[in-house]
Amino acid sequence: MASEQAVTLEVSGGAARITLNRPKALNAWDLTLGNELKRAVEAAAADEAVRAVLITGAGRAFSSGADLKEDRSGEGDGVPDLSQRLHEIYHPVMIGIREMPKPVIAAVNGPAVGIGCSLALACDLILAAESSYLLLAFVNIGLVPDGGASVVLPARTGIARANEMAMLGERVPAAAALDWGLVNRVVPDDRLAAEAERMLERLATGPTRSYAGWKRLINRRVFAGLAEQLGAEADAQGEQGLTADFVEGVIAFVEKRPPEFTGR
Repeated sequence: MASEQAVTLEVSGGAARITLNRPKALNAWDLTLGNELKRAVEAAAADEAVRAVLITGAGRAFSSGADLKEDRSGEGDGVPDLSQRLHEIYHPVMIGIREMPKPVIAAVNGPAVGIGCSLALACDLILAAESSYLLLAFVNIGLVPDGGASVVLPARTGIARANEMAMLGERVPAAAALDWGLVNRVVPDDRLAAEAERMLERLATGPTRSYAGWKRLINRRVFAGLAEQLGAEADAQGEQGLTADFVEGVIAFVEKRPPEFTGR
């Protein structure tokens, strides 16, 4: 794929490498990135030659979350429908990763924030650079976590830590993320790419059907009802998008000041 694309997909030797490629925007999700990521995940899943997938971010971040500065003036009546994009683009990405009959690795090379955090948590294995962190920033702009976070987060770390991340909206540094069970391994920043490639090669030459069988069992037991929960998340997010707190949260973010929430 061309370098100017928001998401690149490279396939070789049974491995697919998906890279979020908006480094100047810290790989924030706009409509273009969401659509291209959806197509990349679908292509990797459908390609029988691909036996393992790696997802990472270009530049200094894995993903800084949704692009709050994106121009949505052409959408609807000026009031953003937060549920529509979730239903049509973001959530199919998460379902695609979970239902893909091959292992998916996330190499978290920097901040994994908001929907970027949800993306990493949806993957099967997570390698994190020492300087990286996870952050469910939704609450900081008056929203609720989405992208399957209400399923994959408590499944990984338990309800106490999940509540802390969702309600306090604080950074979880890589070392703490490892301790909490959010990530599998933490490696020095300058070794992340090499370690991710090593794991990718191992999985791409491993017993693919065994991995697929394990994912199917985990999905049945741990992630049962994921699709329905994603729908509930989208509905809840649509409601939050109509609140005064969300408007204040976005304005405060753009103005780089603390929000003044009113609970409305």
